[in-house]
Amino acid sequence: MKKFAPVLLVLGALLVVFLMDMFKAQPTKAEVPEAALAVKTQILNRTEVILSVDSQGTVRPRTRTTLISEVSGTVLEVSDQFIVGGTFKQGDILMRLDPVDYEVALQRAKAQLISRNALLELEKARAVQAKKEWEMTGRPESEAPTLALREPYLAEAEANILQAQAEVKQARTKLQRATIRAPYAGMVSVKSVDVGQYVTTGSRLGETFAIEFVEVRLPLTAKDLFQMDPRSFQTMDTANKVVLSGSVNGRSADWSAAIVRSEGVVNELNRSQYLVARVSDPYGLNQPLLTSAPPLLVGTFVTAKLPGKTLKGVFKVPRSALLQGSRVALVDEMQTLQISAVKVVFNDEGYYYISEGLKDGVEVIVSALGTPIEGLKVEVKNSLSKRSSE
Repeated sequence: MKKFAPVLLVLGALLVVFLMDMFKAQPTKAEVPEAALAVKTQILNRTEVILSVDSQGTVRPRTRTTLISEVSGTVLEVSDQFIVGGTFKQGDILMRLDPVDYEVALQRAKAQLISRNALLELEKARAVQAKKEWEMTGRPESEAPTLALREPYLAEAEANILQAQAEVKQARTKLQRATIRAPYAGMVSVKSVDVGQYVTTGSRLGETFAIEFVEVRLPLTAKDLFQMDPRSFQTMDTANKVVLSGSVNGRSADWSAAIVRSEGVVNELNRSQYLVARVSDPYGLNQPLLTSAPPLLVGTFVTAKLPGKTLKGVFKVPRSALLQGSRVALVDEMQTLQISAVKVVFNDEGYYYISEGLKDGVEVIVSALGTPIEGLKVEVKNSLSKRSSE
């Protein structure tokens, strides 16, 4: 027995160590909280949105005219304003041709008219005398031959008067055409003749364009037309104001314009329709010298922002918030992610406009999401200004 005492003592010690280790209190494991997804949100409410349509075009004059000489002659005088860039008013004299030949022709025609009037009076007297002589025969006037009463000679004399009057009118018109007047208030774009040159009928004298107002054709695509109110599109009038923007001498400028009409046809090449915007007094000739807007030159390229239809009771949602399948991610009161299907009625470069699927005061996640999972804990990382309703 004494022989096994050391062995038993060792085994007993091991057993005590084993039991102590077995019943030793285990350390309590701390619960690791579920990681929350950091997001940015925006609180939205229903609002009213006025859509706008962007278009562009080139400034064109209302009227452009090539001046053609209607008579021939030597250019005696050219107005100081008849230079490229020169302006003039309606009725101003632009140039004069040598009128001598036309003055002589008018005097000759007037003399011919006087002569024909005299012959008519003479023939009237002869007709009266012929009638008296016939009455002396005692026969009724109804039996008198027309030659006996000189009626054919009287008719010829009256016809000669009409011809002479027409020749006077023609000669006066040619004399007037030797003076070239401005057909409207405008500006010279091309000068083709000068003093001393001989021009013939049909010669090109220059080119002008009207500056009372200018117009810009604004193309609209099918999408643009969808954004506009069809009634206002079909009944354009001067009450439809629009701002044209462009650049003059490297500086940005704006001009007030009015939509005056729709061209009412579809362009076969680009399938667009056109509205026409009008700017009155584009060169500022009738405005104060200190006016803020610079002259709107013909040929200037401009852009326009046209008013569109009004969307009522919609949510204006940033494009980053819309998920695939017309859905948006929301944050509920428990700070968990929820997904809602929505109805998009319109979109532009920055926003989707939603009519159904959201409620006023909803908090929409606008930051990018990988794979959104409903019920996922989120942590909003907005500043107060970003969380406020727009």
